[in-house]
Amino acid sequence: MDYDAIPTPETCYADFCLIPVGTSRVSVAEEIAEVQRVLSASGLKYTLHSAGTTVEGSWTDVMTVIGKAHGIVHRKGVVRVQSSLRVGTRTDKKQTAEDKVKRVEDLLEQSR
Repeated sequence: MDYDAIPTPETCYADFCLIPVGTSRVSVAEEIAEVQRVLSASGLKYTLHSAGTTVEGSWTDVMTVIGKAHGIVHRKGVVRVQSSLRVGTRTDKKQTAEDKVKRVEDLLEQSR
């Protein structure tokens, strides 16, 4: 098999939690604000939540912006950055993160 010929999925969503390691402060809000600025500048759809961010787009664009998120935090002087990452893809239909949440909310509403 020619493994170099395997394509990446066209689109994806990634839920990632970026963790600056070794800062002198307990709070990482300043670093996460910088990450949000990078995401905003990317033009990709993203949602900040209490334990990370979900970003949606092409595979290449999503992975690139997560790399840039690491880069901006390093640029701010943080020597080590860890990210926890979950990535989802589908080939049967287009579905946004918002669609996924709405589907569950609709089911909950039906059971009331």
